[in-house]
Order: sequence, then C-alpha cells, then structure tokens
Amino acid sequence: MSPTPDSVGLWAGFLDRLPADDAVTLARGIESAGVRTIWLQEYSGVDPFIRAALYLSATTRLTVALGVAVIYARDPEAMVAAASTLEEAFPGRFVLGLGVSHRDLVEARGHEFRPPLPTMASYLTAMDRARRRRRLPLRILGALGPQMVGLAARAADGVHTYFAPVEHTASVRAAIGPDRWLAPSQLVALDPDGEHWRDAARSYLQLCLGMPNYTRNLRRCGFTDEDLATTSDALVDALVVPDDAHHLATRIDAHRAAGADHVVLQFVPPPGAAVIAQRLEMGFPGTQG
Repeated sequence: MSPTPDSVGLWAGFLDRLPADDAVTLARGIESAGVRTIWLQEYSGVDPFIRAALYLSATTRLTVALGVAVIYARDPEAMVAAASTLEEAFPGRFVLGLGVSHRDLVEARGHEFRPPLPTMASYLTAMDRARRRRRLPLRILGALGPQMVGLAARAADGVHTYFAPVEHTASVRAAIGPDRWLAPSQLVALDPDGEHWRDAARSYLQLCLGMPNYTRNLRRCGFTDEDLATTSDALVDALVVPDDAHHLATRIDAHRAAGADHVVLQFVPPPGAAVIAQRLEMGFPGTQG
C-alpha cells in the first residue's frame, strides 16, 4: 500500500524553520539527492497542507507525507477538502497522517483535549461522511498504544509510529495484519566526531520524554522509570542510531524484518538547512536514481 516504491523517507520538519522560498529550493535539492518521500509535522507554526502543496508543485517525483496533521486544527470536512484537493492535484504523491497530538499542545490551541480513541474514531467516521465521491490519499494514523493501533487497522490505511523501538514495530505489524501500511520513525544522531552520538541525541530525547504519550508507550515496551529519568544508554540505543552506514543499514533492516513498509529517518539534534544539504551529498539510504 506504499504510495511510492521507496522504503526510506526523510523527516523534514527542518523545512518549517525556513522562509517558504528557501524551503522550496531545499525540497528540490532533497529530490535531486534521490530522496523519494519527505515527512512534515504540524508543530512549528506553518500550515503543513500549504507547505505540502508548495513542495509538490516544485518537484516531479517527491511524495509528501504528514506525520501528523492534528485533528483539532481542522474539522473533518476541512480535512477532507484539503487532503482530497492535494490527491486530485498530485495523485499518489501525498500521504495524510492524522493524530490527536498531545494534551498540552492541544490545550495551547484553546481546545479541550478529549479521550483520544473515541475522538479519533468519531473524526474518521465524520471524514467518511464528508468525503462523498472525493478521492482521499492514503490515510494513516499516528498511533502508539494498542487501542489506537487497533482503530487504524479497522478504519485507516495504516500506522505511523514515533519514538518507539524496533520491538514496537513488530507488535504493531502483528496487530494490524499484513495489509496495512506501516511507517515507523527512526532517530539518527548527527555527531560530527562520531564518538559522542548518545550525548548529541539526549537533549532531543529528553524533550520527547516530557510527553506522557511517549513515556507510556516506552513503559509498555519494557523500559523502567529509571531508564526514562536518566535517559539510559539502553533507552538511547533502542531509539537512536549513530549516523554511519553500517548502523543505519542494520537498524533499517531490523524495522523491515519487524514488518515496516517504510522507515522515516529523523536526524537529531534538529539540523539546519546547510547540515542537511551536506548530509545528502554523502548519500541517503534507499535513494533511487
């Protein structure tokens, strides 16, 4: 069910920090480097649908996936309108990832954070009513816990996971069966010396460890309160790989063996445009000429 034949994508939240013209230029460079899919967030104060349209318009083969669009930001009919418009304009090159986000972020928008599972289930039902004859792109859920994963298996085309180890990829594949698309994220530590990559990644991990959705899931995966409190080496090693060809290939292969269709690489700490451009010159896993 993958929209493109690629199996490795690039998390491209760094584009949000650039003016639109510069971001479009870099998106073209990313495509020229052989990357087939980029993933955008909804977190940085730019509209991911508008940015997706800009990047799709400026490229010819690039697929843009949202990981994820926050359902509190748009009512179901508005979500259908945006997603179906992109699917019509760029058939097969847009992936709609949906998520409930986090309580603090939702409340900061001025919304009441409601129970995630029934809220998402009702939203998907309303989207299905609103779509009428409009064609939607691949629709996946940002899901970690077993109930949301189960909802994705019943009412969506697949699952996008984040901040979770390979073992979680295997458990999600077992839960959703063979016919749903599965796209886990994999953090990659950018450390120019290659010796202190765990320390380079820890500050980002600690940011995410402040979000209960992630810590609950990591506890389900067997990590202890001490692992979470100290950002233990065991936790870092499960979530992050150093940026070298051997470790990257080994971890990507592990996700594939666990059932992933597509692996999203996110470089941490979040890089600037110049760093990404330099990194792409070195080659990107899974690129095709």
